[in-house]
Amino acid sequence: MSMSTTEDRGGAAEQTLTEEEYRDRLRDLPPSAKLVAKVLETDSPLSQGQLAEESLLPDRTVRYALNRLEDVGLVDSRYSFRDARKQVYFLKR
Repeated sequence: MSMSTTEDRGGAAEQTLTEEEYRDRLRDLPPSAKLVAKVLETDSPLSQGQLAEESLLPDRTVRYALNRLEDVGLVDSRYSFRDARKQVYFLKR
């Protein structure tokens, strides 16, 4: 559940992104964020631990990648239905 109130998204985060818009937002992100997005494309929602396991990235790097993806409005989170202590992440597309 992103608590961000950033106005620079201009409400676009609530709309469905075209493939071109999705790629434009992803283009300038670090490789770790691109990898996490790719993992979420094929399997989501996933917890941070599951993302680390699937991407073979350290937890800290996954956290950084998720923050960057949230900053540009490409990923969102919610609490897991299986374990309410955990958040799971998914792409906004």
